Amino acid sequence: QLQLVESGGGLVQPGGSLRLSCAASGFTLDYYAIGWFRQAPGKEREGVSCMSTGDGSTVYADSVKGRFTISIDNAKNTVYLQMNSLKPEDTAVYYCAAGAWRVLDSGLYDYWGQGTQVTVSS
Repeated sequence: QLQLVESGGGLVQPGGSLRLSCAASGFTLDYYAIGWFRQAPGKEREGVSCMSTGDGSTVYADSVKGRFTISIDNAKNTVYLQMNSLKPEDTAVYYCAAGAWRVLDSGLYDYWGQGTQVTVSS
């Protein structure tokens, strides 16, 4: 069974850091595009970052550029999102997804995790 499972969310103070993990099972992440998306209450889901596992190329939303880093551990079949200098506006449920194209368009992703809550608050 194809599955993506996120972990690593939690409560952090502004300026703090978190690392989210997205573990894949039932398939290998090789040659997929992996995206991280987030959805805050009352807002639409937005793309945060994505990566092509084939060539390692990445895309970041302007709102997180320079603060977030996406990476992959092929041996663990896991993608990470390192989030630094967190702001209250980063508060959302974060989802990882797998698809064919390295784009920040949630409609083009086929497989989704269940999400993990990130709350940035003092």
